Formats: sequence, structure tokens, C-alpha cells
Amino acid sequence: MNNQDSQAGAAICEFFPAAALRQDAFLGGALAVWQPLAGYRAATDPVLLAAAVPALARHSALELGCGAGVALLALGRRVAGLRLAGVERQPAYADLARRNAAQNAIAAEIVTADLTGLPPALRTRSFDHVLMNPPYFAPGDPAARDAGRDSAQREQTPLAEWIDCALRRLKPGGHLTLIHRAERLPAILATLDGRAAATVRPLAARQGRAAGRVLVLARKGARSPFRLLAPLVMHEGPAHPGDHDHFTATANAVLREMAPLAWR
Repeated sequence: MNNQDSQAGAAICEFFPAAALRQDAFLGGALAVWQPLAGYRAATDPVLLAAAVPALARHSALELGCGAGVALLALGRRVAGLRLAGVERQPAYADLARRNAAQNAIAAEIVTADLTGLPPALRTRSFDHVLMNPPYFAPGDPAARDAGRDSAQREQTPLAEWIDCALRRLKPGGHLTLIHRAERLPAILATLDGRAAATVRPLAARQGRAAGRVLVLARKGARSPFRLLAPLVMHEGPAHPGDHDHFTATANAVLREMAPLAWR
């Protein structure tokens, strides 16, 4: 990070020292987000999550566990005219999300709260969409060196409670969109059973590889059959080609060109 970045970082967030922040570009430079160097840092997953939300202008969307705001703001950049809200339990990251929203001129209400104890004003609202990227690591996994990163990535609230909270905040017929490790898919589907109809898009690093993550789209109250789609393959070729990402055309369009991720 250069001196200009440090000076800007000092004005961006009171919770992090200037030298602890870096501004990262997403969506081909259309979105600029301040993130902590040592804490939780968003990469491709929040952008994929945002691209998978089937939102239209004037819809409302709530993100549970929004962190510094990458997924929520990527959604807001891709679809104009949304009413956006985010919930983040860590005050430092919630503050960073507010400042990132303001800097990118994207209107978003960020609430500092745990999803198990939402404030009354939020519990009385319903949304067209809820999106979430729940923590991937189990309670017994080794701890991260940074406390903020560990808190963001470690499952403390059970996954079923995340999904239950999301469904409660959805309007009838509204959509829940989430990304998680593939091994958690049975638990996700079990929690959704009888409450929402699910479509799953596996995410594979390369052609012929097993899916490591899944995107799930669930429509509240729907009774349509379960659908398992073809995987989205992220990278070209059988191995990493060197010091560049080498995304497939579809992945590149989503990550760099703000293309939506189709559910068909």
C-alpha cells in the first residue's frame, strides 16, 4: 500500500490503523472496497454470491454477515435501484461496510447486530432477497492468527440458524441465495426441506475436479422439484498456468464484467 493509500485509509475507518487497510478492486474496477490486510478479506466467493442473486430494480435485499460489504455492494453495483441492507456483528467490519458503501455511492443500510438478536426494526421487515456467505470453518478447526478473521470464518452460530433467520426475513416467494462448502450441502437441503424449493450450482476449480463449493438458490414456500445444475468451472486448463488467474470465460464475465450467474 502506498502513502496515498495510507492517508486515505486513515480517513476511511476509525477501527483500523491506516497501514492495516488496503483498497481492493472488484468487478473489473467498477467497485473499490477497503479491506483489512490481516483480517477477513473477501475474494471471489462474495462476487459469485452477488452475481447469483436474481434481483431486479426496486427489489429489497438483505445480507446476513456482510463483513466489509463486498457481496452487498457488488449486488448494488450490478443492479441499480435496489433497497439494500446488511447485518454484521463485528463493529469494525460494519463500520467499514458503511464507509465502503458511501465511497462507492451505493445506498445501503448497515446494522451492527448478531443474526440471532436482530433489532426489532429489522425483525419486522421482509425482503425480496436474502444473501449470505456463512462461516466455512467448524468450531474445532485451528484458529486464525487474526481475531477478526477467525470470527468471520468460524461457525459459532449453527448453519441451520443462519438459514432459519434468512427464511424468516423473506417475503413469501422471496429468494435465499447462499454460498458454502460442498460438504455442507446435505445440511443446507435438510434445513430447507418443506420450507423452500432449492436449486444448486456446484463450483469446481477446474474441469474434471470435484466441486469444492456450492451456490444454492431457494424460493420460500415453493414446492417445485429440486434441481442440480451443471457446475460452474472457474479456471481453464488442468493446472495453474503461472502468476495470473486464467478464469474461464463464464467466470471472468461474472467476476470482471458484472454478468449475472444464470440459474439454468
